[in-house]
Amino acid sequence: MTELEKQEEREDNIFYCSECNNGVLIKDYERAELICKNCGLVIKDHLIDTGPEWRAFDQEQREKRVRVGGPTTYTMHDKGLSTVIDWRNKDSQGKELTPRKRAQIYRLRMWQRRVRVADPFERNLAFALSEVGRMSSNLGLSQNVREETAIIYRKAVERRLIRGRSIEGVVAASLYAACRKCKIPRTLDEIAEISRVEKKEIGRSYRFIARELEIEIPPINPMDFLPRLSNALNLPGLVQKKAIELLQKAYEKGLTSGRGPSGLAAAVMYISSILLNERRTQREVSEAAGVTEVTIRNRYKELVEKLKLEVDI
Repeated sequence: MTELEKQEEREDNIFYCSECNNGVLIKDYERAELICKNCGLVIKDHLIDTGPEWRAFDQEQREKRVRVGGPTTYTMHDKGLSTVIDWRNKDSQGKELTPRKRAQIYRLRMWQRRVRVADPFERNLAFALSEVGRMSSNLGLSQNVREETAIIYRKAVERRLIRGRSIEGVVAASLYAACRKCKIPRTLDEIAEISRVEKKEIGRSYRFIARELEIEIPPINPMDFLPRLSNALNLPGLVQKKAIELLQKAYEKGLTSGRGPSGLAAAVMYISSILLNERRTQREVSEAAGVTEVTIRNRYKELVEKLKLEVDI
């Protein structure tokens, strides 16, 4: 755990409820109160609002009135705290700089780039986090997954776990671990496809950092694949709801153990599309789920037989 994370944890755990000794508290800035989530006791009633004192009704007003930079982020090697010199040679009023000022700004910009990545540790982070951004963009992942990936990679660097391993392999393994933690359905094959390393190396690095960093990663749930499959196949919400019901019945009968989650999700989605007259072919479902048609047929036969479904093919 980094110093910043330790500090944030200490700040969050300063207050405890005197009635039930609960540490989960809610900050209500409208009433300036700190409230216990368990029993509702008001612990503090003079909170300081750290938000802006101005209001904005559209994006243009917000950009004009804001006086600070962006928030700190783990996806940048300096956490976004360093100064960025704009590449445009214009002053604050939008006027072109004189040749003399332009030469000065050029030298400042050059030294600023050198100072930002001054040692091998920062150069490593700068390259690795740029890879995180590239791979996350290709996979269409949200900002919280990128932040989690950056945190995992930073911990691996601090523990010196990347020695003897390629940076791309550890980045891909960190991204896969972050997807698993955030319950985002992405397979090793998808990550290996956009990375510059093989699937075997990613899996080896993933198992190593998960063991060394003691990351608690939940098992893959087939239900996490259903929204993505439904969108890829352009199916209505009723089909997804029916697929969830079928999966729950399969859980109750123990039909999910030992089966691949993506193949199982593809099979229940295929069955649901037939039952609700939103038929999709096995090839369409297999391409959307990234599994073979044989896998879908095998899971389909098991589910229809065990759940006693009447499916009209």
